[in-house]
Amino acid sequence: MDSYNQTFTGFILLGLFPPSKIGLFLFILIVLIFLTAWIGNLSMILLILLDSHLHTPMYFLLSQLSLIDLNYISTIVPKMVSDFMLGNKYISFIGCGFQIFLFLTFGGAETLLLASMAYDRYVAICFPLHYATHMNKRVCVMMITGAWILGSINSCAHTGYALQIPYCRSRAINHFFCDVPAMLTLACTDTWVYEYTVFVSTILFLVFPFIGIVCSYGRVFLAIYRMHSRAGKKKAYSTCSTHLTVVTFYYAPFAYTYLRPRSLRSPEEDKILAVFYTVLTPMLNPIIYSLRNKEVIGALRRMTHRICFAKI
Repeated sequence: MDSYNQTFTGFILLGLFPPSKIGLFLFILIVLIFLTAWIGNLSMILLILLDSHLHTPMYFLLSQLSLIDLNYISTIVPKMVSDFMLGNKYISFIGCGFQIFLFLTFGGAETLLLASMAYDRYVAICFPLHYATHMNKRVCVMMITGAWILGSINSCAHTGYALQIPYCRSRAINHFFCDVPAMLTLACTDTWVYEYTVFVSTILFLVFPFIGIVCSYGRVFLAIYRMHSRAGKKKAYSTCSTHLTVVTFYYAPFAYTYLRPRSLRSPEEDKILAVFYTVLTPMLNPIIYSLRNKEVIGALRRMTHRICFAKI
């Protein structure tokens, strides 16, 4: 596998699953997670779309998060599953570039969307009387459009670089998808400039939004502490803790992976961390937001009630 020459135009993804019973168990687990993520996110989108009680800026942003998660996990898992089932781990040069573009677009859009959701909670709790002005439909559309555009621009830059690197070593990528840092180890040219670019990009798309989220929630928790209503405090804490759980679970492994220098990275550790933000987070988002949210549970009950009466 180490003897591919320049005429070999694709890559080999070494994958996540070892050829053993443990690998089979992990394969089945990933398939179940994928199905759970699809059902959960699709249900969340339909619930928000069909229930008028959820037609608010917060749930509009949440429906976009579910849409991104659907596409995000679909970019990674189907190829991983087919590689294991068919035993063909080959991916074409163009296919690899396409996967890089989609992964980085959805990943960048999600980081910015999570920051937008933090801003929504900040305005709702700290400036409730001005909420309708600061978080109307136009503002939400601008936030979502901006997240998609900036994510796409960042993705185009990284994909373009990855596709023009001269690869003259083994074409075996020690990962379960085309991750640019894993591909850099195959390059036969010095990539320190690009590694610096990855660092800067991570700062812009992960660290700055995360700092903004932390600052927003610092103000939010201070405002909650000053509330006199215990019921209001409980509801606000529940909503904010839900969002912070999602943010931490997504940002932490992502940032840790891309901020480390190459000398401190290992392929096995990178693959384990990647499972968190490519597979587990898309599954957990709808579960966390539904189980910890009374409004979503109420909408689900109303929807179930309508379906039952429709059958009668």
